[in-house]
Amino acid sequence: MSATFQKVIILTAPSGAGKTSISNYLLQQFPQFAFSISATTRAPRGAEQDGVAYHFISKSTFEGYIYQDAFLEYEMVYEGLYYGTLKSEIDRIWNQGKIPLLDIDVKGAIKVQKQLGEKCLSIFIQPPSMEALKERLQKRQTETPESMQMRLDKAAYEISFSHEFNAIIKNDHLETACAETEKIISAFILK
Repeated sequence: MSATFQKVIILTAPSGAGKTSISNYLLQQFPQFAFSISATTRAPRGAEQDGVAYHFISKSTFEGYIYQDAFLEYEMVYEGLYYGTLKSEIDRIWNQGKIPLLDIDVKGAIKVQKQLGEKCLSIFIQPPSMEALKERLQKRQTETPESMQMRLDKAAYEISFSHEFNAIIKNDHLETACAETEKIISAFILK
């Protein structure tokens, strides 16, 4: 990784808390940001394209990258499904003179924060309640009853780590959460 001082913004949250919506808002507000495309072993969904939503790679390729220490962070998020942030992806963005915006899993966010320290700002997006989170996930209509329960159990676990991050934004109203996140980030990048 680049030896010069570079900044990183991390957004993390349980699935359905609104982190992707907030990420999209931030990318519009901050032209100096670039979205860090995570690697995953899961199959593309719908019209997802490789290198846009994710770098879709095989499990054996992913494990080879682990062996080569090519990840800043990685995690088996769900049984048999890896997700991770390639060091080369962060370097690619820094080499463009931009700030990487990472939209990643809670455990991965903690790992990046520990490695990068003052270089990164980590923000936890918290749902207003578990009931609200369940309603948001139901509206997606992408979950079976089993996967819904798995996501809710995982969300409760992830929320227990919220205190580990530099800031917590409660996403009761998306516009307010976006504005609060933008304010925190503006202060960080001006440091």
